[in-house]
Amino acid sequence: MAVVASAPGKVLMTGGYLILERPNAGIVLSTNARFYAIVKPIYDEIKPDSWAWAWSDVKLTSPQLSRESLYKLSLKNLTLQCVSSSASRNPFVEQAVQYAIAAAHATFEKDKMENVLNKLLLQGLDITILGSNDFYSYRKQIEARGLPLTPEALAALPSFTSFTFNVEEANGKNCKPEVAKTGLGSSAAMTTAVVAALLHYLGVIDLSSSCKDKKSSDLDMVHIIAQTAHCIAQGKVGSGFDVSCAVYGSYRYVRFSPEVLSSAQDAAKGIPLQEVIANILNGKWDHERTIFSLPPLMSLLLGEPGTGGSSTPSMVGAVKKWQKADPQTSQETWRKLSEANSALETQFSILSKLAEEHWDAYKCVIDSCCMKKSEKWIEEATEPSREVVVEALLGARHAMLQIRNHMRQMGEFAGVPIEPESQTRLLDTTMNMDGVLLAGVPGAGGFDAVFAVTLGDSSSNVIKAWSSLNILALLVREDPRGVSLESCDPRTNEIASAVSTVHIE
Repeated sequence: MAVVASAPGKVLMTGGYLILERPNAGIVLSTNARFYAIVKPIYDEIKPDSWAWAWSDVKLTSPQLSRESLYKLSLKNLTLQCVSSSASRNPFVEQAVQYAIAAAHATFEKDKMENVLNKLLLQGLDITILGSNDFYSYRKQIEARGLPLTPEALAALPSFTSFTFNVEEANGKNCKPEVAKTGLGSSAAMTTAVVAALLHYLGVIDLSSSCKDKKSSDLDMVHIIAQTAHCIAQGKVGSGFDVSCAVYGSYRYVRFSPEVLSSAQDAAKGIPLQEVIANILNGKWDHERTIFSLPPLMSLLLGEPGTGGSSTPSMVGAVKKWQKADPQTSQETWRKLSEANSALETQFSILSKLAEEHWDAYKCVIDSCCMKKSEKWIEEATEPSREVVVEALLGARHAMLQIRNHMRQMGEFAGVPIEPESQTRLLDTTMNMDGVLLAGVPGAGGFDAVFAVTLGDSSSNVIKAWSSLNILALLVREDPRGVSLESCDPRTNEIASAVSTVHIE
C-alpha cells in the first residue's frame, strides 16, 4: 500500500537575516505549493532466504528530472550506498531516508523491529518525489511559446512539468537539468515530505486525520528528523524556519539553539547513526512557534521579476562579515529592524482581532479600500469602529516601509543587493496600486521574487499591472496547512480533474 505525504513551500515575510539568531522572530507563511513523496514497497513478497540479507534495495524516482537512482541500504549500520551514477544523487532524500529509518530503529521495541520493520525494509523502498510547478520558474517556456506573462499561462502548463535540459549537454548522458527556482524552499518541503511519508509508512507515526490526539507529538517527530536531515544535507545548521514551516504551516517562528544538532554533526564524522539518533530525539528543541496567518480578506501574491536568482548563502555570509566588522552599526540596524518587524506583527494581530469582533465595520473598510490608493483610505474612517481598522491598515503599511528601509540600509552596509534598485522601483510602484497593503522582498531578498499583500478583490488588478511591467505573477497563495497525509498519488488527481472537464457530446 502506497503512502503519500505532502509538505508546503514558504514565504518569509519578516525576519530576513534576524531569524538566524535567537530570540529574533520571523513571520513565515506556508503556501499552496506542495512537495509530494510517495513511498511503497519494491517487491510484493520477501524471498525465503531474506533472513540472510544484510542489504535492502531503495529506489528513488524524480519524474520531473527524468531521473531514477538505485541504492543499497545496510540493515546493520543504516547507511545508503548509491549503485547508480553519482550524477543522479539527491543528498536531501538520502539523509531523509537514513534518519527516518534510524528513528524507527530507536523507537521500536526489539521484537517489533525484527518482525515489522525488517519485513518492510526487506521489501525495498520505492520513493517518488514530485514538486508543484510553483517551486520552479517556467518563465522561459512561457516566453518561448510567445504567451503573455500571466498566471493563466502558468496554469495551462501540465502539473509536475518536466524541466528543460541544457541544450549543449542534451546529447550527453549526464545532462544537468536547467532549474531556476522561485525561492519557496523546495529542498525543505521535499525533505519534510519524504521524512513524513517514510515515518508513516514504517509505522513510527500516524498522520491520518483520525489520529488527532497523537498528532502534535507525531509532527514534532517529523520536525526533528526533517531538520536534522536537511541540515546534514546542506552541510550547515541553518535557522530551520523553512523546514519548520513545511511541518507546521504558517506561524511566527523563533529558531532552535544550533547546539541541539551537534550530535548529528558527529554522524558526519562516522559515528554510527544508531548512537546519534537517540541524542537528537532527546535533545532540547527550544524553537518557538505561535500560530499566525494573514487577517481575513487579505491575499498573498508572489511575482517573479525574471532578473535572475540570488545566492542566499553568499548574501548571509556578507551580512555576517559586516556584523563582525562593524558591531555597533549592525546592532543598531538590527534593533530598528526587529522593532519594525514587531510593529507589523502587532498591526496584523490587531486587524485579525478587529475582524473577529467588528466584522461588519472591518469588511466595509476592506471592501472600500481595495478600490483606492492608500492615501485615500483615511476617507473610510467615518466612525470609531471603522477608524481603528483604517489606522491598523496604515500602521501595517508604515511598519513595512520601515522594514524595507532598514533592509536596504543593511544591504548597503554589507555590500549585497538585499533590496536592489530595480526591486525598490517595482515595490514602490506596487505599493502605490489600488488596494495594496504592502509589498517587499521575501527572506534574504535579492532578485528572486517580490511579494504583495492585497485587500479584497484587488489582486486581479495587481496581476494585470505586474504583467505589463514584465513581472510574472505566480499561482502561489497562502495556505496555512503544514505537512499532510494525502489520499492518493497527486498525478491521479490531475487525470481525474482533466477527465471531469472533458465534455462528451
